[in-house]
Amino acid sequence: MVAGSEVPNLLEPGARSTLVVSQDVDIAVPVDGHAAVKERLLEVDGLARSEEEPSVWLPKDADLIEVNFIGCDAHSARAGETYVFEDAELPLLVFGHLTLLRPGRMLTIESLSIPLPRPAGLLLEKLLTDRSGEKGDRDLLVALALLLVSEESDLTEVEAQYRGLTPDLRYAVRSGLSTLSLLEPRLHMPDPTRYRLLVADLLSRLEGTESNR
Repeated sequence: MVAGSEVPNLLEPGARSTLVVSQDVDIAVPVDGHAAVKERLLEVDGLARSEEEPSVWLPKDADLIEVNFIGCDAHSARAGETYVFEDAELPLLVFGHLTLLRPGRMLTIESLSIPLPRPAGLLLEKLLTDRSGEKGDRDLLVALALLLVSEESDLTEVEAQYRGLTPDLRYAVRSGLSTLSLLEPRLHMPDPTRYRLLVADLLSRLEGTESNR
């Protein structure tokens, strides 16, 4: 499943890819499907495993982009944790918040089928970023891009998933939205100054769920 900054691009009508400029694509690999993914990688042309970072596959052609394989663990005893899944050929950094992702639509471009997550879970995952500086800001701007392609049903789903989070994670989501509302524009990213009312509306909806507890 595609699980990074390319998702809002692919969710745009016609997959126009105008919202976020990214130099790579993140692929979420379920830990319990790791062996099958490794086997399929033997059939991949045009990419080669990085010797320095085995979970990164580098393009052999300038028309392709880098692929980062990240782990998602929703079923084992360590589900929800962030840890390293050790493997000689394809080690994975497993991110605990990726358990928020739910399978969404299957996008077909030419003969390629691309599984996408539902916007709600990925939006929350990006708001829960623990990265700082430029990378953390980019995560929040990807959340904004997801908000721009979300429909009312997606926002209702955001509220539902938000209610199921622990108090500290709910606070972190609201904090992420507050920080997003203060960001300045970044090149090749959605301009947060144009959408502050949209961000404020989502924050108000989530704060409303707190008062109804």
